[in-house]
Amino acid sequence: MNCIIVDDEFPSREELKYFINEFSNIEILDEFENPLEVIKFLKDYRIDIVFLDINMPGIDGMSLAEIIKGLYDDIKIVFITAYAEYAIDAFRVKAYDYILKPYSEETIIKCLMKLTNNEEIDEKKEKKNRGIDGVVGWFKEKMYVLDYDEILFIEACERESKIYTKHNIYIAKSKISDFEEKLPLKKFFRTHRSYIVNLEKIEEIIPWFNNTYKLKIKDFDEEVLVSRNNIKEFRIIMNMI
Repeated sequence: MNCIIVDDEFPSREELKYFINEFSNIEILDEFENPLEVIKFLKDYRIDIVFLDINMPGIDGMSLAEIIKGLYDDIKIVFITAYAEYAIDAFRVKAYDYILKPYSEETIIKCLMKLTNNEEIDEKKEKKNRGIDGVVGWFKEKMYVLDYDEILFIEACERESKIYTKHNIYIAKSKISDFEEKLPLKKFFRTHRSYIVNLEKIEEIIPWFNNTYKLKIKDFDEEVLVSRNNIKEFRIIMNMI
């Protein structure tokens, strides 16, 4: 798997190169300060990933992304920018990820892990798609199949997890990280190391201490936390820009 970096800021390119080299096996084929040079390069070389800034001279990253996708729709584009307001446009051009500057080490590493595991994930998609649209939980010594729409949120509980629904709390013999991998990304989001929330069940977003949020969940009295580490991604997903 290989990539190029397109960013007119040298320090930003250097920092990103460090993370890529340190935490992944992705090969950096080249880096570009001038985005206009990228199109010619892509005609001569086969690229898997483009790390792309947005505000650049000559042509902006969003326009360049549209050109790239027009040439090779399967190239994964990861936007790297200081501006959250382009997030909706990024998903319109089918961006693989959207990372805000200054870089959060956790966010970068998470993205790199997704990219490097992507082939394995693709291989598992067919098996996953054959499964039911739901999960299995225990309640009073019986197993129940729960539709995704029934789930309000999931809470980590040591090596198990609690699945909260409108009427009951079920126990699952899986860690919360297992649910994070299996649940559909468009519907569920890990707001905190202890919680995964059904985004469609959020009733109210309450500002909290240290620039965090508490979430009021439909049909549930208690509130769920959004950690500081996940605030930026949560705001993008919820179109809070």
